[in-house]
Amino acid sequence: MNIFFALATGAMFGLGVYQLLRRDLIKSAMGFYILFTAINLLFLAVGAFNGESAAYVGISGQPSDPLVQALLLTAIVISFGSYALLLALINVSSRRYKTVDPDKVDQLKG
Repeated sequence: MNIFFALATGAMFGLGVYQLLRRDLIKSAMGFYILFTAINLLFLAVGAFNGESAAYVGISGQPSDPLVQALLLTAIVISFGSYALLLALINVSSRRYKTVDPDKVDQLKG
């Protein structure tokens, strides 16, 4: 199962970075979302349990550290808020300049 998490996280990171480097704002936003999901999957893989007991009980029977679950929940909320703000900015930019290609927007050049 750890190999599956590692391969899935690596593939999602690669796909997210690839989409981020595209010249379309919508595809870049999808790359951000894929990257945020890969980070959440990385947090989930770090806090994975052995499958023999509940997730909140550690391997030796002692209660596990809830920091991983708190970080995962916080990362999900922050990534959702960041993604909503990014989509709002893309919406405003596409309505104002009538394009989602950042190369075609002449007013952004300094």
